[in-house]
Formats: sequence, structure tokens, C-alpha cells
Amino acid sequence: MFMLNKKLFMNCFKLAALAVCFAQTSQAYAWGQIGHRVTGEIAEQYLSAETRTKIAAIYPDKSLAEISTHADEERSNPAEFWQKTSTPWHYVTVPEGSDYHADKHAPSRGDAYTALTSFAATLKDPKASLEEKQLALHFIVHLIGDLHQPLHAGNGTDRGGNDVKVEFFWDDSNLHRVWDSGMIDRQRLSYTEWTNWLSRKITPEMAEQWRTTDPKVWIKESILLRDTVYPEGDKLSWRYQYQHLPAVKTRLQQAGIRIAAYLNEMM
Repeated sequence: MFMLNKKLFMNCFKLAALAVCFAQTSQAYAWGQIGHRVTGEIAEQYLSAETRTKIAAIYPDKSLAEISTHADEERSNPAEFWQKTSTPWHYVTVPEGSDYHADKHAPSRGDAYTALTSFAATLKDPKASLEEKQLALHFIVHLIGDLHQPLHAGNGTDRGGNDVKVEFFWDDSNLHRVWDSGMIDRQRLSYTEWTNWLSRKITPEMAEQWRTTDPKVWIKESILLRDTVYPEGDKLSWRYQYQHLPAVKTRLQQAGIRIAAYLNEMM
């Protein structure tokens, strides 16, 4: 009986350790699967005919929504590229009171801004292989979404809000996760429902105003928003969601418009 209980205990311990590990790694994702798919689906509506044709040649029978989450899903891949090389590409670090400058703020391994620049060059390179262009395309769609999540322009003190422990609707969480997926998932909408609701509210004037392809503009917007999202207490529920869900919606809309604008310009 003791040996059986001991084995059961060890199995439970291993499962718990895996759960903790998953929770820790998942905190670094931006928007979660629903959010990223929303940005990709919105972007589809603003692609030029020429860009659509070029994307279809790179990723036949796949939508931008489908490839938008690939860069996060592959982070479980044990290959060194996914475990080490590409890890810092999902965010930028900009201390409070500063504007982003790649030569000053980007680490030697790169960040979201430098990775985006590199992948854009790959898309435009006629000598790049199909595999290289596929990698570039899904990272571009993903990283533009990342840069519109305010805590992916972190201040360098708390791992983009991952270290800010909170309760979100009475469940243990952290500020980063609340912005990645907490407020989005709580609405109980599919990504197509989100896209439908948000797309109908984007006027031609809004689309034109948001159609900037300069990542530094997106980063600056995220920094300004980032500095407003830190709560006074650690118990977040209806009031916090009421205050910040409108910004979540706007950033998803803007990311979608800008993914399309960026691809239309690069391709």
C-alpha cells in the first residue's frame, strides 16, 4: 500500500510540476490564440489583391488567422531555435520615460522590432526560399500583434507584468496574462465573433488613420497605454475590465489594420 501511494504521489508531483512549467511559459504569450486570430482575420479584409496572391503562393490554403499563432505554438518545440534563438523576439523593453531605439534597447539576440525588420527583408528577398518566406510571414503577422499588447513593450522591471501577481475574477493570475487572454477569454466569444463585432466598428476614417507601418509608432502607443494598466490593488474584476476592455478592442483592431498595411507595403 505504501509503495502504491508513493508512486501515485510521485505521478501527481510530476503532473503538478508540468502544470507550473506550462503556466510560467504561457505567460509570455501575447493576446492568446483568440486575440492573435482576431488580428489576422481583420487583416484579411484589408489586403490588396496582389498581396493576397503572393501570400497564397507562400501559404496555400491557410489564412492569416491560422498562421498568426504559429510562433507561440512552436515554443513547445525543443529545437534550439524555438527554445533560445527566437524567445526574445516577442517583445521590446523600453524603460519608463524613454522612447524606443533599437541601438539602445534591443539586446544582442534581438527583439520584436529587430526581428520584424529582418523578416520583412526576407519577404522582399527574391532569393529567399519558400521555407524562409513562410517563417517570415507567420512571424510578421504574429509580432505585429505582439507589439500592440501594451505589456509586450515592457518597462524592464517586472517581465512585462508577469511578476505582478493578481486575482482576476477570483482566480490567481498576473497582469500580463490578464491582458494576453484574461479579458478576451472572459467574453466567451469565438475569434470569428470577435472579428465580426470589431470589424463592423472600423470606419474608413479609422482605417486610414491607423494605417501606419512604422513599428516605432505602435511601440510608442503601447508604452503610453502600458503606463495606465497597472492596478492599485491586486484583486481585479468588473471595474478593471470595464476600464480597460475598450483599449483591448482598439489594439486588436489597430493590429489587424496594420498587419494588412505592413504586408501590402512589404510584398
